[in-house]
Amino acid sequence: MLIILCLAGVGFVIFGTQQAQNRGTSPLPNNPNRIVSLAPSLTEILFALGLDDKIVGVTLDSDYPPAAQKKTKVGTFWQPDTEAVIAAKPDLVVTLQIEQQKSIADSLNRLGYQVLALKIEKIEELFTATQKIGIATGSEQRADELIEQIKGQLNYLKSKYSSTNKPKVLWVVQTEPLRVAGRNTFINEFIELLGGENAIGPTIQQYPPIGTEELLACNAEVIIQTSMGKTDIGRQQQQAEIFWGKWASLPAVKDNKIYVVDSDTVLRLGPRLPQGVEMVGHCLHPDKSIKSNETAQ
Repeated sequence: MLIILCLAGVGFVIFGTQQAQNRGTSPLPNNPNRIVSLAPSLTEILFALGLDDKIVGVTLDSDYPPAAQKKTKVGTFWQPDTEAVIAAKPDLVVTLQIEQQKSIADSLNRLGYQVLALKIEKIEELFTATQKIGIATGSEQRADELIEQIKGQLNYLKSKYSSTNKPKVLWVVQTEPLRVAGRNTFINEFIELLGGENAIGPTIQQYPPIGTEELLACNAEVIIQTSMGKTDIGRQQQQAEIFWGKWASLPAVKDNKIYVVDSDTVLRLGPRLPQGVEMVGHCLHPDKSIKSNETAQ
């Protein structure tokens, strides 16, 4: 669950400018030349804005685009290395506003480094944050273009997969114990954008645990799981089918509509958002995917 919550993000809070007024530090630079990213999703946004030459440090988990793997590493997403960040001599550090990174953000800010802390929870927040990153890095025009590009692709996918048939989708975050995505999540936005319905009703938690009784009652027609890592997704698919075979009465199991999808593509709310949404669209409406491919050929 924590992976989804943390890799997802982008809202907007600027530690540098807001705290600068209280601590005497300078505001965020308009055109920084040395940028450090502390999250894979933020790294992807920075690259998409054409800032690759200015990125001087990323986390070990920043593996896309491929050029990100060649950048200096400053710890992991979960445990950024403060000394490595400082050694990169950044004039801007971009991070997520989560507990795992709040400590390093506060430490860097106290030392006089400018920190832009971002939070991701919903699709609309991605657009707001991309615009704010553009302002902070002097790439506003490219940010606006990127936002419009993503919005256009999402509108196309919404039209492509629109349907009067609304499949009930169970999005599984983890299987042991069983935990799923509720309706107050960006995953639910994916499902509804693609003409589906979350099989789980309103819940207090965003990613609630469910028991066998709730599982059977949800009557899921499609089950989607995110992969653990990039490799052996085919094997993970086989394991998922065996696991869900215990509940043969579920429509998704009876109709063999169980899917394991690449976690990085669908869980990082960033420039690849349309790719992730289309991946989910294939799961909800495989018939439309086939027809679309036939038409393209």
